[in-house]
Amino acid sequence: MSRAGQLLSRHGLDLLVVVTAVVTAVATVVRDDLVHPDGPRFVLGLVGITSAVLVLLARRRFPFAAPATTWLLCSALSFMDAQLVVNGAGILIAGMGAAVLLGAQRSVALSRLGLAIVLLGSVVVVSNGPSSTSDDLISVPAMFAIGWLVGWALRERTERTEAAEERAQRAEREREAAARVAVAEERSRIARELHDVVAHAVSVMVLQVGAVRHRMPDSSAADREALRNVEESGRNALAEMRRLLNAMRDEGDEAELAPHPGLADLDRLVHDVTAAGMAVDLRVVGEPAPLPAGLDLSAYRIVQEGLTNSLKHSGAGRTEVTVAYESDALRLEVRDHGSTNGSRLDGHGRGHGLVGIRERVKVFGGEMSAGPAPGGGFLVRARLPRHREPA
Repeated sequence: MSRAGQLLSRHGLDLLVVVTAVVTAVATVVRDDLVHPDGPRFVLGLVGITSAVLVLLARRRFPFAAPATTWLLCSALSFMDAQLVVNGAGILIAGMGAAVLLGAQRSVALSRLGLAIVLLGSVVVVSNGPSSTSDDLISVPAMFAIGWLVGWALRERTERTEAAEERAQRAEREREAAARVAVAEERSRIARELHDVVAHAVSVMVLQVGAVRHRMPDSSAADREALRNVEESGRNALAEMRRLLNAMRDEGDEAELAPHPGLADLDRLVHDVTAAGMAVDLRVVGEPAPLPAGLDLSAYRIVQEGLTNSLKHSGAGRTEVTVAYESDALRLEVRDHGSTNGSRLDGHGRGHGLVGIRERVKVFGGEMSAGPAPGGGFLVRARLPRHREPA
């Protein structure tokens, strides 16, 4: 039934045009007036009046020419056989449909030209009719003008609908573009921070290798040379990383000289958020254990983004933060007791804070969820593997 409904919706008007053409042809064949022509003129009239209806099948490809042709053919046929055009209801339906189509033209100029064709054509047909009266010269064109007005109204409605759809599509494209930009910005920020962490580690390695090389006796020349090569490779790698970091920084950004924060700095973060007007309950589960610098930094940023999201959008007076040290993972939760509006699921404003959390979790092959919390509020969860290499 669904497929049949789709076919009827798509081709229903075409079917109506074909049925109207058949009805018109049959009415022309069985007409019993005494003045109808016969022979070639009858065949020509039959083909002409049927074609005047069937030409509407081409309305999609020729939206103006097809309905205009219907009226022009009817006008021309009325000179050959005045009774032919006014003989049946089929051609009346086709003429009214053509008038509606002409009124619905996208171009205002073509639509007005279509009105002129409808009015002039109806006057010609009525004038050539053998039994037409002076009243018909007013009522018949007025009737088809009403059909044209219906098409004009449909045209305006279609334009409004298409404009609304275009605005919705443009807004969707802008949202998608903004999301892509937000992801790129967050990945760039994460990359800068992690490159800083790696650069610091490489610096320590180079210094330690240099110290060991200088303490080695002269008798170990081969080993000293190997360490010199390691030290030189480390320094080259460090220089390349610094060059990459400088390229990744936005114009005007200063190099970060202060050490990056970690979970040990959560007390200070909680103090800052509390000073901003939202109480924070920090709960640590399990025995705190040393974490890799990159993981420690990302865990801090995840909690920071979660608190910022709550502070800006929840309207809550209190937020709960849980940091759980599990045997193989670090689990983080930020839950507030405020509103759960849908916009928070897409990130907050331009910052797209939840995007940042998602990207940081992805770096370490973890899991993340964000949404309404049981019992009300909003809950952000993240689980970061502690001993698993990222994919």
